[in-house]
Amino acid sequence: MTAEIAGTLDDTVTGLPRANGELVFEQPWESRAFGIAAALADQGLFSWKDFQGSLIAEVARRDGEPGEYSYYDRWLGALEELLTERGVVAADDIDARADVLCHRPPGHDHRDEDHGHHAH
Repeated sequence: MTAEIAGTLDDTVTGLPRANGELVFEQPWESRAFGIAAALADQGLFSWKDFQGSLIAEVARRDGEPGEYSYYDRWLGALEELLTERGVVAADDIDARADVLCHRPPGHDHRDEDHGHHAH
């Protein structure tokens, strides 16, 4: 599925990190960000052309900021911007959820509401 999505993206979103023709994700969150964007585009929430415009704007914005940013840092920023622009999610909600996730112990990437806490 990832290869199919990446193939259709090649016509629109350029610069996807690859090695031997396969998409490369350095961290697990990068593949999740890619998958979320792909699923939302597949559902018709936005077109890849719209996402490309958001990604180009995010790259331009980040180029003027200090620090280093990976391709998927920019990807995630573009996705957040596109979703807030369209009123799908509020920026404050994204920030609040990110804060919760940042304070979880390593390896704890799921919610606890549906089960008792256990060691990871």
